[in-house]
Amino acid sequence: MTDGTRPDGPLATTPDAARHAVVVGGGLAGLTAALSLADAGVRVTLLEGRPRLGGLAFSFRRGDLTVDNGQHVYLRCCTAYRWFLDRIGGAGLAPLQDRLDVPVLDAARPEGRRLGRLRRDPLPVPLHLGRSLASYPHLSLAERARVGRAALALKALDPADPALDTQDFGSWLAAHGQSARAVEALWDLVGVATLNATASDASLGLAAMVFKTGLLSDPGAADIGWARVPLGELHDRLARKALDSAGVRTEVRTRVTSVSLQDNGRIGVQVPGETLVADAVVLAVPQREAHALLPAGALDAPERLLEIGTAPILNVHVVYDRTVLTAPFVAAIGTPVQWIFDRTEASGLKHGQYLALSQSVAHQEIDAPVAELRERYLPELRRLLPLARDAQVRDFFVTRERTATFAPSPGVGRLRPGARTKAPGLYLAGAWTATGWPATMESAVRSGVSAADAALSALGRPRPSRLFAFEEAPPGLVTGDIPRPPGRRTDVTGASVREGIR
Repeated sequence: MTDGTRPDGPLATTPDAARHAVVVGGGLAGLTAALSLADAGVRVTLLEGRPRLGGLAFSFRRGDLTVDNGQHVYLRCCTAYRWFLDRIGGAGLAPLQDRLDVPVLDAARPEGRRLGRLRRDPLPVPLHLGRSLASYPHLSLAERARVGRAALALKALDPADPALDTQDFGSWLAAHGQSARAVEALWDLVGVATLNATASDASLGLAAMVFKTGLLSDPGAADIGWARVPLGELHDRLARKALDSAGVRTEVRTRVTSVSLQDNGRIGVQVPGETLVADAVVLAVPQREAHALLPAGALDAPERLLEIGTAPILNVHVVYDRTVLTAPFVAAIGTPVQWIFDRTEASGLKHGQYLALSQSVAHQEIDAPVAELRERYLPELRRLLPLARDAQVRDFFVTRERTATFAPSPGVGRLRPGARTKAPGLYLAGAWTATGWPATMESAVRSGVSAADAALSALGRPRPSRLFAFEEAPPGLVTGDIPRPPGRRTDVTGASVREGIR
């Protein structure tokens, strides 16, 4: 057993007096924790079982195409993820809209009258969306008025109130006069994409957090950003370059089999053939994997991790022989299709157009055969996009993330642990931990920062100045159990689009 591994082994480390931290998991949470610890002068080893970094936001090759496993976007209010992009030198590759503008097609309306838009004006909240809502053609005049009243009532809620987490968003919307049509054409249009759940299955607390921060906090909060390059360019290549520059030893294809507390107060991390010994360990893995690795006594009720449900995302990929969509993306209602993105340039396609459909809440379709999905979605695309009717489909395939996010069900808040455990030196990170956010890239990055903060505090290391600075939040909004040094500002407000249309 060594402070790394045998001197000539693949994980060998040079002996020195620096504190050693092991981060288990190379998704966004683990990447953030590793960079944050290394920036504070901690010697860091990052272990990832897959052959690449990035977790569930990754790319792969299919013939001549570079394909993202799913469409991921973020919002201007996703300040932690924006910090992460800056930290790895990738901000310019994933720019934001100048101003929120979402085209929405209603397949049930006659052609020529299907397009509506959700966009903002340069006005204070809530006037920034007033003109868009007043002219939104997919709701009646009465429905628009009731939406405005519900939005004001939503703005008055405190997302951190535990009572809200026990209620479902759908019942709250019904009690505030929202019709089934308003839920479909507006509330679920946003909520399904951000929460990976319909309103009836979503925690009111998480839904309030999403809508308050994304639409009711700052005029530009909901402006959308997305990668104009493959996700692997950001979350693998650039992230690995940043890790290397920070002095992090990164090992992929390295599966951790157990984590154990040592008699000397340090922690052993077992990988095939050897054990690494660390002063701090961050488990930045999915909740079930974290449960399997936790030493006895690390959490009061570790079984709660197994009670956190999961929700799938299905991604449908279609390559046409010509351009059939002239916008970067479009949302749809009145059809099984949810969101369509043009991924032609990012994929490297030279001729034709490559569209990616992001289908959240895909419980009924996640295991459907490709042939069945083809028969379901190609006619819908022809119905939505007139230019697709004469186009030839050159390729059709799907990617499936059966456990893409944690399920934001009512009551999930009490199941999500903070960054600290009862095992000294052992910390948790991941979008599923108690960040106050739904399962998003933003939540993952924030969790990594929180775990690093907790570890640095215990190690007596100063917080690096370049680390993401939490902003001030209203009382009660801070989640988890991270002690904040004097003067530290904390913010868990904000919202992001989860990693399915994200």
